[in-house]
Amino acid sequence: MDKIPLLSLNRGRAQTSFFKGKEAKSAIFKEPADRALELGYEGIEGDEQADRVHHGGPDKAVCVYSLVNYPHWEQVLGRQLPFGAFGENFTIGSSTEEDVCIGDVFRVGTAVVQISQPRVPCWKLAMKWGLDGLPKLVADSGATGYYYRVLEPGSVRAGDVLVHDKRHFAGVTVAEVNRILHRNKQDIAGIEQLLRLDDVLARVLLDMLESRLARLKTGE
Repeated sequence: MDKIPLLSLNRGRAQTSFFKGKEAKSAIFKEPADRALELGYEGIEGDEQADRVHHGGPDKAVCVYSLVNYPHWEQVLGRQLPFGAFGENFTIGSSTEEDVCIGDVFRVGTAVVQISQPRVPCWKLAMKWGLDGLPKLVADSGATGYYYRVLEPGSVRAGDVLVHDKRHFAGVTVAEVNRILHRNKQDIAGIEQLLRLDDVLARVLLDMLESRLARLKTGE
C-alpha cells in the first residue's frame, strides 16, 4: 500500500480582511497545530469556514495540498511559503493530483477518509497572496489540491502517515477531473465518464457537470 506523510495539520478561524477595497471574511489563513486534533464528518476540530455555501460540509471536510507543488508557486510568488499556504488542512508529501483518484480511501491516525473532489480555487487565494490571477493559474496548472470526506471519524496529528487503503475501481485521477473541469470543458466523453462516478464524486460537481453536458448537447 502507498504511504503518504502528513507533514502539517492546519486549521484557522474566520477573520476579516480587505480585498479590492471591500471587507471580506475568510478562514484561508491556516496555522499548523502542535497536537492531535479530532477529525469529524464536518471537518477538523477548531477549523472554521467563513462561507459555508462554498466551503466546508461533509464532501469538503478536509482540504489537502501537496508540498511537492510548493516550489513552483514559490517561484511564481517570489517568496517562501509556509505550511498551510493554500488554505489546506493537510499539507502532505510525496504525492500529487496525478497519483490519487476520486473515491480512493486512506487511513490516517484513527480516521478513515475518501477523496471526494478536486479543490476549485477561488478569489481567496488571490486575496491571501496579492495576485489577482492566482486562482486561474492554480486551476490551469492542475495542482489544485483536493478534498476528503470522512468515512470514520478519529484523531489525527502532524507526522501521521496516510495509508492508501483502497483504490477506486474507476481509476479517475484528480488531475483528470481537473482537465475536464478547467481545460477541456467541452469533452463530452470525459464529462460522461465523470458522471459515472456518482457513487463517490461530490454532488455539487455532479450537478454542475450534468448542467454542462445538457448545454453542450443542446448547443447552448
